[in-house]
Amino acid sequence: MAHTKQKGSSKLGRDSQSKRLGVKIYGEQLAKAGSIIIRQRGSNVLSGENTLMGKDDTIYSTIAGKVKFNDIHKRKFDGNIRKAKIVSVEPLDK
Repeated sequence: MAHTKQKGSSKLGRDSQSKRLGVKIYGEQLAKAGSIIIRQRGSNVLSGENTLMGKDDTIYSTIAGKVKFNDIHKRKFDGNIRKAKIVSVEPLDK
């Protein structure tokens, strides 16, 4: 009897699609109105002037202009200070 009686099922092969997160438009690059600047999970980067944050924490531009990244010191609720990264868009006609 040279045959296999029973095989086990494989527990592999269940991998999710990548979500393509990250910075889409870098500093000093031009952004159109409504274009996505950053796709992120959680608010690692905060939205600044002329940008809005969507409900999935995606930051997008509200006007056409040049993208700027800045670091600021932000006070938390308990009084501690943390560094925060802010993205903003400067208008083109400045």
